[in-house]
Formats: sequence, C-alpha cells, structure tokens
Amino acid sequence: MRFLGLGLSDRVPDAKTVWLYQKRLTQAGAIDGLFIRFDATLRNAGYLPMSGQILDATLVAAPKQRNTNAEKADLRAGRIPEDWQDKPAKRSHKDRHARWTLKFTKAKRQDDGTMPSSDLAIPFFGYKSHVSIDRKYRFIRKWKTTHAAASDGARLREGLLDKTNTASSVWADTAYRSKANEDFMEKQGFVSKVHRKKPHLKPMPRHIQKSNAGKSVIRSRVEHVFADQKSQTGLFVRTVGISRATMRIGLANIVYNMRRLLFLERLNASA
Repeated sequence: MRFLGLGLSDRVPDAKTVWLYQKRLTQAGAIDGLFIRFDATLRNAGYLPMSGQILDATLVAAPKQRNTNAEKADLRAGRIPEDWQDKPAKRSHKDRHARWTLKFTKAKRQDDGTMPSSDLAIPFFGYKSHVSIDRKYRFIRKWKTTHAAASDGARLREGLLDKTNTASSVWADTAYRSKANEDFMEKQGFVSKVHRKKPHLKPMPRHIQKSNAGKSVIRSRVEHVFADQKSQTGLFVRTVGISRATMRIGLANIVYNMRRLLFLERLNASA
C-alpha cells in the first residue's frame, strides 16, 4: 500500500489484478522493451558496462508435469501428443516447453569424514535463466530463457554477449568452452577468459589449475546474482509455457537491477 500510495479506503488490487497484468505483459511481448528501458536508465546514471562481462546460467523450477513416456517423447520431438489433440483444456494445463534435466551438486561429507567419489545428480524440471553481467557494477546486461535441458555454451552465440562493454574480456565456466565459442569470440573482438577443461583421462596440468583458480575469483561474482534472486524474490515459475516463463524471469532480472541500483546509490551517498 505504501509503494502504490494507497489509503485504507482505496480499492486494493488482488491476486487476479496482478495475474491479468502479467498476462497483458506476456501478450504484448513487453518484457524486452522494459528491460532495455531500465538499462538505458542505468547508463544515463553513469553505470556503463565496464571491466568485461561474466556469463552463467541457473535452473528455475516449474510445476512438475506427470506425463507418460510416449507423451514425453512427443514433446521432445516438438509434437503435441495425440491424446491432447482434441482436449484444449488439458493442453492449457500442460507445459510443453519445460524439460527435465539433471542438477549436479556436491555430495555431503560422510559420517566417517570421507567424501563420496562422485557428485549427486538430482532430477530437475523447469527452465534455465542465462545472464551476462558486467564485471564492475554486476548489473544484468543481457539475458535469455530456455528450457532446463538447453546447453549453456550454445547461448553464448545467441546474443548473450554485450558488445557495448568497455572491456573485451569474457569470463565463464567450462560449459562455455568450445572451439565454436572460442572462434566466435575471437571474430567478435572478445578476449576469452573461459575456464579450460580437464584433459580426458589425464590429470589437470598445474598451470591450468592456477589459471582456472584465478578466473574463478572473478567468475564467482555472478553466483551472487542468482543467490539474490532466489533468496530475495523467490524465483520460481508458476505459469505454463516458455512465453510466460520468459516474462517471469525477465521481471526478476529487472527487479534485481533495481535493487542493485538502490544498493549502489546508498553506498555512494554514505561515502
């Protein structure tokens, strides 16, 4: 009520009002324009993309779908399952764009103090948020939404790099290391700071270990962005379809940039 300037006697919007607003934003495809508009506000305030950029992606959960194996195969092939053809109500409640994937996480130390030999692989259903932040101010400058099983590295060549950054360095983890990406960045004038992969069936050379460790100090800054979104805004897709998921994730990216701007402005004021 304070944010909207409402009094006790004023009409207060309910959940339906918010839902209809989000639906109109999705239908108008307005989220990209809103993001660009606020990014222009950042630039006008002096927060230009500087010192290079950091790329990464995070999984965003969506309501799980209970589909048969045949239905899953049809969805992966881009087809609508035959049983859904004449059931529009069922199709409207089925998310045909979200996908299952495996989320790898570090295994916990055992009771005897030893660590398991392999990480844990947890099934995950939903979407993936890909972002590029500037190294200096840590604002999200470019972003993209895909299904959860989409490759991280392929997104680098799909408009995720910010060509307006004043520095050419690009940091990312090993998921973005490929010959296609390295050639693409070289042609576009970027300097790759992407982590190098461990040689197959060979130990990691000492000089590559040290190089990756130095890159991790910088690359890890992007993790703060995802942690902020999930802890402060509870990033979760409760809608159906990638269009609405894109709108939801896009709004979360704008909100993060707004909160980051307020933090930096307060920091500058106190200094």
